[in-house]
Amino acid sequence: MNYKIAFSLILLPFYITVSAQTYTLEQIKEKAINQNYKNKNSKIEIEEAKAQKKEAEMNYYPKVNATLFGMKTIDPLFKYSVQGGNLPVYDGNPANLQTATQFAYFPGINLELLNQLGVASANVTQTVYAGNRIKTGNELAKLNIDVKEKQQKLAQKEVLLKTEKEYWQVITLQEKLKTVESYENFLKKLHKEVSDAKKNGLAIRNDVLKIEIKISELKVNRTQLENGIMLATKQLAQTTGIEYNPNIHLTGDLNYTVPSSTFYVDKESVLPNREEIQLLEKSIEATKLQTKLKKGESLPSVAVGLSAFYLDLFEKNMDGKLNGMVFGTVSVPISNFWEDKHKLKQLKLKEELAENALKENSELLYLQIDKAWTDLKEAENKIKLYEETLVQTKENLRVEQQSYKNGLSLLSDVLQAQTQVNETEEKLIEAKSDYIKATNNYLIVTGR
Repeated sequence: MNYKIAFSLILLPFYITVSAQTYTLEQIKEKAINQNYKNKNSKIEIEEAKAQKKEAEMNYYPKVNATLFGMKTIDPLFKYSVQGGNLPVYDGNPANLQTATQFAYFPGINLELLNQLGVASANVTQTVYAGNRIKTGNELAKLNIDVKEKQQKLAQKEVLLKTEKEYWQVITLQEKLKTVESYENFLKKLHKEVSDAKKNGLAIRNDVLKIEIKISELKVNRTQLENGIMLATKQLAQTTGIEYNPNIHLTGDLNYTVPSSTFYVDKESVLPNREEIQLLEKSIEATKLQTKLKKGESLPSVAVGLSAFYLDLFEKNMDGKLNGMVFGTVSVPISNFWEDKHKLKQLKLKEELAENALKENSELLYLQIDKAWTDLKEAENKIKLYEETLVQTKENLRVEQQSYKNGLSLLSDVLQAQTQVNETEEKLIEAKSDYIKATNNYLIVTGR
């Protein structure tokens, strides 16, 4: 039995290592790119657009079709009869034709045609000109692939931004939990000192109770933080597609000291890099191609072709016939002229709307970049402010502790000073987290 226990103790670190899952930010982002459903759908849409492009390319090639047709009617489609009788024998002299003296008997004829029919045919048709609709359709299909690829990049950026926010939210809560643990250790140490002082008659029971109340309050805070970490980790797991595990551990450092000036760029130079702008430009291009495509529908279409067919009436003493032909067609749309004219006007107006949308959204994106930069500077300033405040609160705590030991201040003053330290530490953690998030957001809105 002792050997089993010893063996279990040897394997215990191994089990802990296996059950714990540690992820860096880069690993989490890679998981999000590969597993997030939005990114998966984007990849599917790109493949669909490529298939549409292949389909459009087929219009450059000849159309080939084969047909088999057979029929059998209840009654023949054509009936023809010639009454029998005596026919004059013609001797070659037209003058004797009316007064012929010799006759030949004609028994009469009853003809029934097309009672049954079989036709096999094969046709090859090549479009020569279709008002540039084939070329324009292929350009639209290619444009659609570009749009889907840019939408995928945009979706990836959105997922990565969401992933980083959730990642640093977990890290932030973990850091806050450390401050609570630090506060707990402080209170445990203080509780022992005050308890010992009470035994020696140097402190009152009320001071011990105050510390115990604070310890109970911290237990509640600790439980809330642990629950928050669990929920935030579950949300991160859902976003990235990883399997949730209570032992997931994220590695990250909130001490992000790179100054904001390092990331600054001129918004005029980076706006063209934004996928949103590129998509709006593609929208204008697509509308123009649709106008061009509609114009092509009003132009003549020219095609040439080759047809081969085999015809059989299935009649006795009549063999089937193989034949073929070369043909050309010219199709000129006439009746849709006025309808197409109004449709073209609609498409022209859509072009103007797309151009106006580009201008409006460019202005909005400029404002977005300005706000992102303002948020970044604000987060940076908060870090500096709370770092200064933390130094002050820690010095205040040191002074209150010394005064309490010298009997010059109350225990409640010490507890209040420690609370201020703890609150400032949490605010500093929040500020550092906000700075990292603001940095990532600024990089994304500037197309990086």
